[in-house]
Amino acid sequence: MKNVKRKLSPGPAKPRAATAARRSTRQRSVYSKAEIEEIFRRFSVQRPEPKGELEHVNAFTLLVAVALSAQATDAGVNKATRPLFVVADTPEKMMALGEDKLRDYIKTIGLYRNKAKNVIALSQKLIADFGGEVPKTREELMTLPGVGRKTANVVLQMAFGQSTIAVDTHLFRIANRIRLAPGKTPDEVEANLMRVIPETYLYHAHHWLILHGRYVCKARRPECERCIIADICKSPEKSCDIPAPLIELPPQILPVAG
Repeated sequence: MKNVKRKLSPGPAKPRAATAARRSTRQRSVYSKAEIEEIFRRFSVQRPEPKGELEHVNAFTLLVAVALSAQATDAGVNKATRPLFVVADTPEKMMALGEDKLRDYIKTIGLYRNKAKNVIALSQKLIADFGGEVPKTREELMTLPGVGRKTANVVLQMAFGQSTIAVDTHLFRIANRIRLAPGKTPDEVEANLMRVIPETYLYHAHHWLILHGRYVCKARRPECERCIIADICKSPEKSCDIPAPLIELPPQILPVAG
C-alpha cells in the first residue's frame, strides 16, 4: 500500500475586510505629542472661543440646520433658515407648517425635496418618541430620519457641550493632507483624532479644524502663507515653512484672503 501524503488544511481564511479596517484605523499621526500640543495651542490662541457658522436659536433649529447643510454651504443654509425659524422653531410648529410650505422656504438648498421630507419626519419622531425634545445621545439622535453620525456629533457638541468630532469634508481633507490623523473613512478619521488630540483642546478641536480647512487649508489651493502652523505642518503639499503671525481673531470674524 502506497504512502499517501496528507494535505494540511489551510484553515479558515482571515476576513480581509476586517483586517484591512483594523490596519487602517491604526494609521498613526506623523507628529509627536509635543507637536500636536503646539498645533492646538496656536489654534486656541487664534480663536479662543470658536463658533459654528450655522445660525440657530435652540437645539431643534440647530438639528434642522445641520440636516439641511449636507452638500450645501452654511451661508446658503442660513439664508433659507432665517425666515423659516421665525415661523417654525419647534417640532410642533414644523409639523404645522407642513412639507409643502417647508419646501418653499428651503428650495434654494440642494436636495431640498428630500431634506424637507426628512425634517418633517424627524419632527414627527421627536414628538412621538422624545416628547418634542432633541435627545442628548448619539444613538438616539441617529434614529431620526436624515440624521447620521456627523449631524449627531455636531448637535452633541454645539447644543449639549459634549466633546465630539464631526468629520465633514474640510476636516476629513485636513486630517489626511497634513497627516495629523489619517484615515480612509470619516469614522476612521474621527477615531484617530479622538485618540491624538490632547484632552485640554478636545472640546473646541472640531471647530478649529473645520475653520482652518475652510479658510486656510483650502481644497484647491492651500494658503500656506496664511497658516499659523506652517513650520510644524508635514504635508507634502506645503509651499511655505514660515508660520503666519499668531493673532487672536473674534469668534466669527475670519481673515480675508489678500
